[in-house]
Amino acid sequence: MYNATGQLNKDQLVERFAPLVKRVAYHLMARLPASVQVDDLVQNGMLGLLDAISRFEAGMGAQFETYAAQRIRGAMLDGLRENDWLPRSLRRDFRRIEVAISKLEQQNGRAPSEKELADSLGMALLEYQKMLQDARGHQLIYFEDMVEEGGDSFLDRHFVDDKNEPLRMLEERGLQKSLVKGIEALPDREKMMMALYYEQDLNLREIGEVMGVTESRVCQLHSQAVARLRSRLFGDAGPAGKKKAARNG
Repeated sequence: MYNATGQLNKDQLVERFAPLVKRVAYHLMARLPASVQVDDLVQNGMLGLLDAISRFEAGMGAQFETYAAQRIRGAMLDGLRENDWLPRSLRRDFRRIEVAISKLEQQNGRAPSEKELADSLGMALLEYQKMLQDARGHQLIYFEDMVEEGGDSFLDRHFVDDKNEPLRMLEERGLQKSLVKGIEALPDREKMMMALYYEQDLNLREIGEVMGVTESRVCQLHSQAVARLRSRLFGDAGPAGKKKAARNG
């Protein structure tokens, strides 16, 4: 993969990792609205691959494919956000769900049920489930969630920072621990769904077959699990919320 001058051969890398771009695109498509075109994801992903090639340096302590996959996925998500594929009204609705989850968890000391959340939001259960369905594709963590004001991105810190500053490592490890705890605290069905999707790499249809529910129901469970995790990670009580409060205090 290197040319005669010892530099990375960009053309060979693009040819070799183009299938990776498609693989990432189709995995993302499993939880995106039907209005999103896979070709648009692939186009943005190729830009991410080129960016990864230009930024990657041998000896950084990371395999190129791992680094490229993160950049490719990030470019796809950036493209989606630029096109405002999830309407602002749905983003507000999703935030309402996160706030309701946080409030009920503090009141009851456990994960609230769908019925409890629907009642808290003043809507029927079917209306609440439709909101979850409409919010399909709302991401667990946006890359900007991982950027400190005026600082480098999470990816740049993780892959490029050779110093591995202890404070940064602790902050990122703390976020990972909070995420693990959040997943462990999910209701059993949502925990199973997340494991099948993120660990077993099954798509929504396959997960529905395993769990004996429809694909749309899996989509609802995913949106709700994401809302629970975002509430834990980025709510006022989460590690990111504390960092924001500290900066604003």
